[in-house]
Amino acid sequence: MTATMLTLSRPLPGRRRAAALLVLLAALFGLMLAGATGASAHAALLSSDPKQGAVVQTAPTQVTLHFSEQVTLEGDAMRVFDPTGKRVDTGSSGHAGSDDSTARVALVPGLAQGTYTVAWRAVSADTHPVSGAFTFSYGHASTTTSVAGEQATKGDTVVGFLYGASRSVQYGAYALLVGSVALVLLCWPRGVRLRPVQRLMLGGWSGLLLATVAELLLRGPYEAAKGLGSLFNLTMIQQTLHEHLGTMLVVRMLLLAAAGVFLSLLAGQAGVGLPETESTDPKAEQRLRATLGITGAVLAIALACTWALADHASVGIQVDLAVPLDVVHILAMACWLGGLTTVLTGLRIPVQDGGIGVRQVQRFSTVALCSVTALVGTGVYQAWRGLGSWDALVSTTYGRLLLVKIGAVLVILASAWMSRRWTAVLRAEAPALGAGTAAEGAGAGAGTAEAEGAGAGTPAGAGAGATTGTDEGAPAPGDADDAERDVDGDAELDPVRAAQLRRQEAARSSVVAARAREASPARGMLLRSVLLEVTFAVIVLVVTTLLTNAPPGRSVTAQSQGQAQANTSAPSGPVDINLTFDTGGSTNNAKGKVSIDIDPARVGSNQLHAYVYDSSGAPVDEPELDIRVTLPAKSLGPFTVQLDKVDIGHWAASGLQLPMAGDWQMQVIIRSDDIDETTVTAPMQVSN
Repeated sequence: MTATMLTLSRPLPGRRRAAALLVLLAALFGLMLAGATGASAHAALLSSDPKQGAVVQTAPTQVTLHFSEQVTLEGDAMRVFDPTGKRVDTGSSGHAGSDDSTARVALVPGLAQGTYTVAWRAVSADTHPVSGAFTFSYGHASTTTSVAGEQATKGDTVVGFLYGASRSVQYGAYALLVGSVALVLLCWPRGVRLRPVQRLMLGGWSGLLLATVAELLLRGPYEAAKGLGSLFNLTMIQQTLHEHLGTMLVVRMLLLAAAGVFLSLLAGQAGVGLPETESTDPKAEQRLRATLGITGAVLAIALACTWALADHASVGIQVDLAVPLDVVHILAMACWLGGLTTVLTGLRIPVQDGGIGVRQVQRFSTVALCSVTALVGTGVYQAWRGLGSWDALVSTTYGRLLLVKIGAVLVILASAWMSRRWTAVLRAEAPALGAGTAAEGAGAGAGTAEAEGAGAGTPAGAGAGATTGTDEGAPAPGDADDAERDVDGDAELDPVRAAQLRRQEAARSSVVAARAREASPARGMLLRSVLLEVTFAVIVLVVTTLLTNAPPGRSVTAQSQGQAQANTSAPSGPVDINLTFDTGGSTNNAKGKVSIDIDPARVGSNQLHAYVYDSSGAPVDEPELDIRVTLPAKSLGPFTVQLDKVDIGHWAASGLQLPMAGDWQMQVIIRSDDIDETTVTAPMQVSN
């Protein structure tokens, strides 16, 4: 790495390299934006051949699905069951030609007449898996029979753990990389010369790169529910690269290559502002530091975008606002938590050996305060956007994880408050402890001036004594007393000897001050409080990873409320379901009740009627009402119920096909205005 380091005596090549980095970053931003166009929503099934609910008179040879955006398919992405519950597909799904927005599977010849069930799953361009099911009939409609033992595919536990771990490591490594660089550039320029700080930067960079490569390799087995044996399966890797997430991972690796060059440039300016480089052009140094600061900020923002454009912020409501706020959230997290780790490293180094000082800690305290403010503001918005209701805070996995994260952040804030108090104590002690340092500077300056004035006429013996190692070491016994006696008394003393004694006294005072500074209990307490912050920061990073993998509470149904209010009939008769809803809006139709009747609630064709009432009990039309049914035990669904408007607050569906008996789940999605909606759920039992 030293071969590529920028020397301060030649700043212009470094500026050219930094300019080249900015050009590269602009190109990478263009690649990210090009790959982000399809990430505005989950893939939706637009049509199928045969069509949902259709009765065809010719036996189909294949089933084709058409989606609203590109999808990635696994080999077992589509399953087709005949009326007896037997699979009749060939088991090899793929795209229809070169159209990545389609899925197709071939059927075995000799199909019997009756109703067939199609279950599918895919990964949309926004990196999220989607699934569904529908029925069609050949010849005539019929009842269907479930197959015992037909269960949803479960992912490999080891692969799932490693995939989640790789994402956690990426968050931590990014925080370490960005936070350490930000602290050095903004608060502690001399820290870049220390090997422990350099190791933090290199560890963050290498950890982020390795974890990104690991996620790229693990994504395919994770989606296909395969084991580690498929880790280097070229087909799965190719499928991952075709996904939107794969594009973001590749962009992240290219950005990290640029970040490696940036770290080399940063190491090259390690001596800026230090005594041995004071002869360097100050304006050139300022321009170089400004260029590095801008380049580092652009790199940090670009890396944060690779998460924001591939996670929950890129889908759902208010995407144009959610993505930039998510970038701010990630950057604030990195500057705070990564900076904390660097401060902890600096506090473990003695001040006389270059460890972080009180002023630098105070500067970081200001940066941390700004970061925490940004975190709280963007975090509140993310929580509102992800939860949708207060009930989801305790009734969904997303909400419970959010509570754990909030608790950990509160502990960190309490620790940060203690850190600020101990920093203030250290600051108050600094004038007294720094007196020796000031004396050292004054004594050394005076001694140097006197030595220069008497240099030509100095006896040989005196000159030798003035240049011995005793000038820089601890004073010999009795020297301080002699200096005090000779300086304060009237006895005539050689000027060179007097200057030597002054320097020795200044050195002794400096050592005493340094020892007193290191012995200060406030510094030890500051180190402990920062260590507590870093410990809980690790917990926050792990919980953040779990949050990105959990479905947002806004899209998760209020299961307990729906089950408590659901009123289902006996298995042999019709089903009557009553649910209350609250979209959180301010209009009159934001709260009310929906009543759903299904007759006869048996396998085959059914009639469905839905009635919506406002809070006063009057029928009300909602801008959108969707009903979906799912059979979780068989991994079937969701089926979308095709509703027709009958009257005010009254919708109906005729010919609702329920292919299998069992404990179904009904989801009712109600939207009261352009942005406010909610989903309520109830169980629905279907008999043969």
